Amino acid sequence: MAQAQLDRVLFMPAGDPWQKTDRTLTPAPLRLEMVRLAVAGVEGFEVDAREVEREGPTYTIDSLDSFPSDEDLFLILGADAAARIPTWRRWEEVIARAGILVVPRLGTDMAQVAEVVPSAVALDMAILEVSATGIRSMAASGDAYRFLVAPPVFEFIESKSLYAKAPRGDRVGVSNEQEDSP
Repeated sequence: MAQAQLDRVLFMPAGDPWQKTDRTLTPAPLRLEMVRLAVAGVEGFEVDAREVEREGPTYTIDSLDSFPSDEDLFLILGADAAARIPTWRRWEEVIARAGILVVPRLGTDMAQVAEVVPSAVALDMAILEVSATGIRSMAASGDAYRFLVAPPVFEFIESKSLYAKAPRGDRVGVSNEQEDSP
């Protein structure tokens, strides 16, 4: 937010992401609540539920079009998502309507992004080896993920057993034999 000199950052979880119809997703209201928990109390961060509240598949261009036409908008995307913008519905209109700010991601060279969105601005940030997919996998297998999410998000995931397929908690489960040893 500071680097791009933005007044605020809206976190907008997708309601029904049309490019993910081939997989099982965490229900949108639960994803929305996790975002609320993650950004609570952070000055300048706000949650916007318009995509979750919209019926049918959600498209970025529809969300952008729902803002006043004179409002300056920027999309903050991971480099992997930015490199795939040409697969989006009405993608040319997306990049015409909003500036594209790109967060570096492992496995995606910023040159790939520049090829498809020459106007994209790379943010100077550390590359974090954390992804939602990885966190869900860790939670499902019982691996430690507690410190990869905000504490209220961890508590929410655990209380709802959102990704539970194995022992719960923030550590790998132990066998009975290990528990009985001193």
